[in-house]
Amino acid sequence: MTLIDRYAVFGHPIRHSKSPRIHRLFAEQTGQALEYTAVEVPAELFQTAVAMFFAEGGKGLNCTVPLKELAWRYADRKTERAQLSKAVNTLALQPDGSLLGDNTDGIGLITDLLANHAIALSGIRILILGAGGASRGIIAPILEQSPQTLVIANRTVDKAVKLAAEFHDKGPITGCGFDDLKNRQFDLILNATSASLSGQLPPLPGGLLAADGNCYDLAYGNEPTAFVRWGLENHAAKSLDGLGMLVEQAAEAFFIWRGVRPQTRPVIELLNSERQA
Repeated sequence: MTLIDRYAVFGHPIRHSKSPRIHRLFAEQTGQALEYTAVEVPAELFQTAVAMFFAEGGKGLNCTVPLKELAWRYADRKTERAQLSKAVNTLALQPDGSLLGDNTDGIGLITDLLANHAIALSGIRILILGAGGASRGIIAPILEQSPQTLVIANRTVDKAVKLAAEFHDKGPITGCGFDDLKNRQFDLILNATSASLSGQLPPLPGGLLAADGNCYDLAYGNEPTAFVRWGLENHAAKSLDGLGMLVEQAAEAFFIWRGVRPQTRPVIELLNSERQA
């Protein structure tokens, strides 16, 4: 009897995760035999849980909130995009037994915006709300798309300024507080805070979204998040949540682990139809 390759997502909380379903759909679609589970792992138990998972034959892990920075420190080697973001959401066991850390969040977001929603980033004004781990993973990939400007706004101004400074050589990026957004306009606003899942929003001034501008919440839920609703109320051309990003980043992780690239559109359509049922 051959053992099935084991994968998992670690996080806290993790009950709501759609990742096991997504990877099972990918496996069926591509004819890959694997098992993928969601495991509740608080930060203080992370190192022990990862060591045990791989010691017991695990092949790869996804890490979500609040474990991405811990995974970055744990990885033996890191891809360039993981090095830049200082956050790892994908750990892959290598033939020599070492762990490669990667970050597929940025490519997941870019693919969803460009390929699935036809939202081009070149030459536009982009605002990211929040300066935490979710922001880190998307900054470099966004700057690679040559926006006119990228602004990070955060409650703690210093944190936004410091984060922007880390990427200043990659493109036109600045950091500021929410008060500094008055009288400014953006063509795309990305919410990288987790607050909107609990109905909270940063203090956003009126007129922040340009005419025909778009809104995108990196979080997702079965109901529209508070930020998606804010986008609709402010007449966004499109106000989207992060379900497509979730599927696209999962596809990139699946490719890293299995060397096979699954089709994402049917999976996104299926998950969307289930939300609307």
